[in-house]
Amino acid sequence: MKVYNLACPLEHRFEGWFASEADALEQQTNGMLVCPICNSQEIRRLLSAPRIGKHLGRDLDSPKPSRVSTEIKDALAPVSHQVAIQLNDNSENSMVLSDRQHGELQARIQATVMHVMRDIISKTEDVGNQFAQEARKIHYKETPERSIRGQASADETAELREEGIDVLPLPFIPALKGTLQ
Repeated sequence: MKVYNLACPLEHRFEGWFASEADALEQQTNGMLVCPICNSQEIRRLLSAPRIGKHLGRDLDSPKPSRVSTEIKDALAPVSHQVAIQLNDNSENSMVLSDRQHGELQARIQATVMHVMRDIISKTEDVGNQFAQEARKIHYKETPERSIRGQASADETAELREEGIDVLPLPFIPALKGTLQ
């Protein structure tokens, strides 16, 4: 089994599990390998290293202690416990991340967004293109109140807001259609 770290041109990072290197190359050549976030078929393999384990009683994967200002720590609370962040000594508010740390932070943020999107999908009803009409019916108490999601144009969204109906535009992520397998 081969596990590769992969990325698309938009830097969405994900893993691919393959029977062999030949299998990975064949899937990429045949257009079967796509980004689960944006559906891009332009996938590249990132550098990766196998897990080596421990050396002289010290875990090589343990992050080094970091210095983080309180405001940055609070802003990154959901992911900072998993990513070591080093601050530039010249400025308390600027962060200097290594390429590895940047990649890890980006992957953690991406995973958090995916988790939130899946949570929204699981707790809402998909009304498709009827979103504006259903939102109005709920707002004016013509139908029972419930959480909905769907598609609406920018004009429809603006009209809903003018009527005092709270809506939150969210990007649709193709990977959330169902399982990846």
